[in-house]
Amino acid sequence: MQEQVDLILQPQWILPIVPAGQVYEDCALVIHQGLIKALLPTAEADRRYQPDKTIKLPNQVVMPGLVNAHGHAAMSLLRGYADDLELNDWLKNYIWPAESHWVSENFVRDGTRHAIAEMIRSGTTCFSDTYFFPEVAVEVAVNAGIRMRAAFPVFELPTAWGQNPDEYIHKGLTLRDDYKGHELIDIAFAPHAPYTVEDKTFERIAMLSEELDAHIHLHLHETAQEIEDSLKFHRVRPIERMERLGILGPRTETVHMTQLVDSDIELLARYNSSVVHCPKSNMKLASGICPVQHLRETGIQMALGTDGAASNNRLDMFSELNAASLLAKVSSLNPTALNAFDSLKMATLDGARVMGIDNKTGSLEVGKQADMISVTLDSIHTHPLYQVASQLVYASEANQVANSWVSGRQLLENGKLCTIHEQELLAKSREWANQIAGRA
Repeated sequence: MQEQVDLILQPQWILPIVPAGQVYEDCALVIHQGLIKALLPTAEADRRYQPDKTIKLPNQVVMPGLVNAHGHAAMSLLRGYADDLELNDWLKNYIWPAESHWVSENFVRDGTRHAIAEMIRSGTTCFSDTYFFPEVAVEVAVNAGIRMRAAFPVFELPTAWGQNPDEYIHKGLTLRDDYKGHELIDIAFAPHAPYTVEDKTFERIAMLSEELDAHIHLHLHETAQEIEDSLKFHRVRPIERMERLGILGPRTETVHMTQLVDSDIELLARYNSSVVHCPKSNMKLASGICPVQHLRETGIQMALGTDGAASNNRLDMFSELNAASLLAKVSSLNPTALNAFDSLKMATLDGARVMGIDNKTGSLEVGKQADMISVTLDSIHTHPLYQVASQLVYASEANQVANSWVSGRQLLENGKLCTIHEQELLAKSREWANQIAGRA
């Protein structure tokens, strides 16, 4: 007797990430109650299972959904607002003043919805977000059905969301309690950066992270100026200060890391801390180049992120993993660095592992959540096709993402959003652009 299941996908190819380097043809993915139940030959699936729905996907590859491990979703409303500037000028003279005037619950709600729509359309099924009013962003993510890790920001200075570290931490921990056990939402600490957070606040976050088994997500070693200022005021490099304050550890995610010497990398390895690489944002702001190949050879776990749309200017992980692979090769003068499969792994399973959720997502393995996308490979620029992974990394574009599911729920169907009304979203974004541009 056949077993009843919810869904069977029958694509031309399946790239599961695990086992490494494997691509299956003439196979099916069986989904039931939001979980991956089986990956097996299509004929066997037909024999063993009776699905409520079967979706045939000719000329498409099914793979895990992409994991965007660093971003500021609501900043989508500031896309293109201040381009072609160096980081300090961009932050202090444009972005922070704009945020001080415009950031509100409505700004975060509309900007996050816009970002999520863009991410779903380009293949992301899980994202890590660091921005003000995270409780609003989480609500938007839950309604959209996407997986989210909200890393709540902590500063010394007042913002629209809080006045001091005590208030930021209290609000963040309340959010954590509210969503504890939620299947799609995880909460982490995000002390903004060494230059905006004081020692006592870092020490408190380190203690709470240990007590609560919660991750710490922070910008670190992003620019040469950051290093110079730390040496001047603290007489140590930023990562050395983080070690002294107890921040480094296996739950710690360091973002950007473009300014590294051997001793910095040794500290990362000693404490088993991870790195989130944001290649396009780093290139656009001329912040520097993260030494991906050296870090990987040292055994440091790495993920991939877009950063915010105000500094990228896209939330397109296919573009990001292409840039990451090419940048790793040219910066190390090694054409074998970060090959196509490793780049895809960094954007899926490695991202989930860095965020501490690889037991749920990041690969198409039996028992994991059915977080997956299908990508069409029948365009002129993806033919002839010899290796699926290579075509995905070096030849594919975000608009080839045809379908998306999170926990078995379809979020994108044949290129159309299922949980977000696109025209309403665009109208809201145009309203914000008119207001912000008018004041500027």
